[in-house]
Order: sequence, then C-alpha cells, then structure tokens
Amino acid sequence: MNDDELFHVLALLKVDGVGDIIAKKLLTHFGSASAVFNARASQMASIDGIGSVLMKNLKDKIVFEKADQELKFIRNNNIDVSFFLEEKYPERLKHCIDGPVLLFSSGNIDFKNRKIISIVGTRQITSYGTEFCKKLIADLAPLNPIIVSGFAYGVDIVAHQAALEHNLQTIGVLAHGLNQIYPKTHKKYVSRIEENGGFMTEFWSTSNPEKENFVKRNRIVTGISEATIVIESADKGGSLITAYMANDYNRDVFAVPGRTSDKYSQGCNNLIKTQKANLLSSAADVLYILNWDIDEITSKTRNNKKAIQKQLFVTLDQDEQKIYEYLQKNGKEMLDTIALQCDFPIYRISGILLNMELKGVVRPLPGKLFEAI
Repeated sequence: MNDDELFHVLALLKVDGVGDIIAKKLLTHFGSASAVFNARASQMASIDGIGSVLMKNLKDKIVFEKADQELKFIRNNNIDVSFFLEEKYPERLKHCIDGPVLLFSSGNIDFKNRKIISIVGTRQITSYGTEFCKKLIADLAPLNPIIVSGFAYGVDIVAHQAALEHNLQTIGVLAHGLNQIYPKTHKKYVSRIEENGGFMTEFWSTSNPEKENFVKRNRIVTGISEATIVIESADKGGSLITAYMANDYNRDVFAVPGRTSDKYSQGCNNLIKTQKANLLSSAADVLYILNWDIDEITSKTRNNKKAIQKQLFVTLDQDEQKIYEYLQKNGKEMLDTIALQCDFPIYRISGILLNMELKGVVRPLPGKLFEAI
C-alpha cells in the first residue's frame, strides 16, 4: 500500500462512527479509501447502514490531521503495516468479520508457518501452570509452531520466554501503540522477541494501555491462531473472554484442568465442563484435535520423527529412554542382550520393559525379543 492510500485509510478509521466493520464495507464498495472520501452523497446513500450523520462525519477535516501525524510516526519508526486485503495480512484474521482493517507490527514476523497457537491465562500463574506451559511448548517445539500471547504478566510472559528458549517464533499482541511497552518490566524481552517474531497491534501511537483495549486486542490474539490454549484462569478474567471469542470464531480451544479447590483452575474447569474447551493434558491432545501430522517435519530423519512422536505422547524416565534409544538404533533384540548392552541386571530389565510396554513404546515378540514402536 502506498503512502497516499495508507493516509486515507488512517483518516477513514478516525471518522466518528466508522469502525472496522463499516470501514471494510466502504472500502470493499468503493475500492479504495480515497474513493470513499470522494464519493457523492447519492453513492453513499445506496449503501446499507450508511446514514446522513456518517456522511457528514466523513467531511470532518480533523481526521486528515490525525492521519498525517500517525503516518509520520509509522515511517519514522519503520513500522510495518498490514492491510486486511493484502496477502501479508494474517490469513485466519481475514475471516473474522470484526478483524482490524490495519495491523501495525515490529520485528520479524513471518506467517508462512500455518501452525499458530495462542496461549493465555491468569496473570497470577502458579508453579503448576508455569511448569505445564514450559513443558507443553518444549514438547511442541519440534513442530516449530508460532506462539502468540499478550505480553502481560503471568501465563503470557512465561509462554513468550519458553518459545524463545526453544527458538520458536513468538508474537506479542499489544493493547497500545508501538511507541511504548507495557508492562515496563518486560522491556528486557523486547529485543529477543523482535529477533524471532515481534509485536503486533491495531492501536495507534496515541493509544495507551486502557482497560478496554486489553479486551479488544484479545480478538487478534485468538483471530490469528489455529487454536487458543488457556493454561490457568479464575472463574472470571480476560483469558475466558479470549476463549469465548475463539469459540465465536469457530476455533479450537483447549483448557488445562486442575483441582476443583484451586482458584486459578476454576475457569479452565468450567470451560471443559460446559464444553467450551477441549481438555488439555499433554501436547498429544493438541496434535490429535488439530490433526497436526508429525511426518510434516521434513528436516528430521525417520528415527528422529519417531522419537519426537514418543516425546509428545509419553514421558520416559532416564532408564526407559536409554533402552528405547538402544532398540530404536538396533531393532529387535533379546531381553538378555538388552540387559547386557544397556548395563541393567536381568531382574530390573524385565520390570522396565513391562512399564515401557504399558506406555506403548515397545512391543514383545516371540523368543523373548523386544522392539521399539
């Protein structure tokens, strides 16, 4: 989009009475924002929902002053702008009727990866929630998903940090303009996130982190994603609003269950109970519900793919992992040989193999042979 058209789109969005839905209707009808401002009253009157008050507001020259100021900020600060009709605009967000006309972003965001998940939850994350979030992202890391969150305290920042730890692209969706960072204590994460991901917002540089902005930005958090995961939530909170938005957008929602007595599990438990979310106990649930295929990881060898798949579905202790890797490398082996090569006494190897069989990672064969599945 050239500067002239961007200028007119910005001006249109500042017209009193023009929100994202009305703006899209006008832009689609007239073909450009400049054409909207040049349209005759008779042309406007033919559009459903466009009244005389709105036509009068389109003549307000102050919107051009505001647009000019914001355009200067965009150009002076190297802000990337995505228009809802452009190819680079997030594909899934295009299908949300109330998705923003414009998105402003910084960093190195790349939406070519179709595996995008949003992770949200309470700002008062517990040790249980922290460990679950970290393990979930670690287990999903081989599939290289994009991790989206709101850059807030609690679950949000834990998700961003875990994504960075595993070199995953992560996107922070902000409730204010790109001229500031909120909360300020999170400034230390900005450069790392922009190196492998970035920040995105619909808000102008004149917008501060007001309460209503956080609710509004949640539709972007869930709109750009294939699924939304709620790690922990009380019985009321912004993450539940995000989950309801995801349901409205016909997106998959997951919630981590917890004890009924735990304050920050009540919201998740209620989402599951009312069938507003799938129960999430491990990364395997994400693969199953979203139909993510482990074989799509083309950079991995066949054996590595199998190891990743086992990692997603089960947890092996150190001894089990040693045996599993040995069988994976050597194929079918006799119980005595496994014990000898893995340095376990016979009385122990039988019990370990039984546990592995129950976990579904090995199978017994005739002649005291075992093989990795």
